[in-house]
Amino acid sequence: MSFDYDLFVIGGGSGGVRAARVAAADAGAKVGMAEESRYGGTCVIRGCVPKKLMVFASTYAPAMKEAAAYGWDVQAGSFDWPSFRVNLENELDRLESVYRKLLKNSGVETYDLRATLAGPNLVRLADGREFTAKTILVATGGWPSVPDIQGAEHAITSNEIFHLNALPKRILIVGGGYIACEFAGILNGLGVDTHLWYRGTQVLRGFDGEARSVIAEGMRARGVTIETETNLAKIVKVLDGVQVTNTQGTIHGFDLVMYATGRAPNSTALGLEALGVGLDQLGAVEVDRFSQTAVPSIYAIGDVTNRVNLTPVAIREGMAFVETALKGNATSVDHSLIPSAVFTQPEYGTIGLSEEDARAQEAIEVYATTFRPMNTAFINDPNQVLMKLIVSKTNRKVLGCHIVADGAGEMIQMAGIAVKMGATKEDFDRVCAVHPTMSEELVTMKSPVRTA
Repeated sequence: MSFDYDLFVIGGGSGGVRAARVAAADAGAKVGMAEESRYGGTCVIRGCVPKKLMVFASTYAPAMKEAAAYGWDVQAGSFDWPSFRVNLENELDRLESVYRKLLKNSGVETYDLRATLAGPNLVRLADGREFTAKTILVATGGWPSVPDIQGAEHAITSNEIFHLNALPKRILIVGGGYIACEFAGILNGLGVDTHLWYRGTQVLRGFDGEARSVIAEGMRARGVTIETETNLAKIVKVLDGVQVTNTQGTIHGFDLVMYATGRAPNSTALGLEALGVGLDQLGAVEVDRFSQTAVPSIYAIGDVTNRVNLTPVAIREGMAFVETALKGNATSVDHSLIPSAVFTQPEYGTIGLSEEDARAQEAIEVYATTFRPMNTAFINDPNQVLMKLIVSKTNRKVLGCHIVADGAGEMIQMAGIAVKMGATKEDFDRVCAVHPTMSEELVTMKSPVRTA
């Protein structure tokens, strides 16, 4: 049987674009791709890239205060959000054009339309056109989820935060995950009176407990108001903003409410279930270790599978998919020991197990230190750094590394190499310290602070 395409990719995010490009350019496949929004997906258009640029912008006001404390004659002035937004949107336009050019130069045929599956080898575009494909790859990513409460339509999500006409004077962020905490730091740094409500007992659930505490304390010290064991019950639109009621029945006023209560796999109404493709209770596409669904011709990668929802992981899954489905070289992705960064303020870099998870698994030693870093201790700033290693008592391997500090994301990339290679605590100890740096503490901690 002949097909219109060897491969048709639904979703133009980082994973889908990489898979399409490599399939066309390296595997010689005829490739089609459909994207209903913008090429680049969550990461480039409404996630990692614009968020990190906002992180950069938000650090200049405190940096100028630090400069003044060091003796420089500077003052912050005010932040020009409209000017920043124009520059941000121009940069996103530039990046999207790069993605489009890469696809075009690779020979991928693109369609700026929503696509659904009409059969195991049939894709239907929103305008009614249909194409057959030997293999179909679903790479539709995730989408913010908003609880069903009264007035939820008056709140925004992280999708809309980049495109506000003006910054609010007072904002409520609902949620305690990394997106909520990152934007709390960003908006606070840009001069917004920022409040964060989280229903749990501590923000950043799932991460290392000690790191979570240091980050929360650092956020509060920088001016973010965090209220735990508090949730939003109702939002009412009023003339000068919104009036919100929390689960304790207390009423507060804000200019804006932002929900950051998680993201759900973007699998709704794609036609997957009718074809026999499994979806779990969260809507994630069920795949095997080679990203293949229960329907042999249909694969899925990235956040829509809800495995490890990180851009570099989606890209690796896309590369492995091409090897498996188009080159006949069955290749899976190792989802263990993936370093990651949370761009909170203070920043967090992590790889491996938290202390809590490691303790539940085996006997461990914990090496940890908190201290005031040299650059801010000099000006009597209360900023705290955490360096932490979780070590197996049995084989001495470093099971987890946790860094809370400025530049933690840069540091964890390097530490991640050692942990991924199976380095032991003694391997760390044999490395000579780079002095004076914060990261030297990773190789100078000689005695455990606790064992379990």
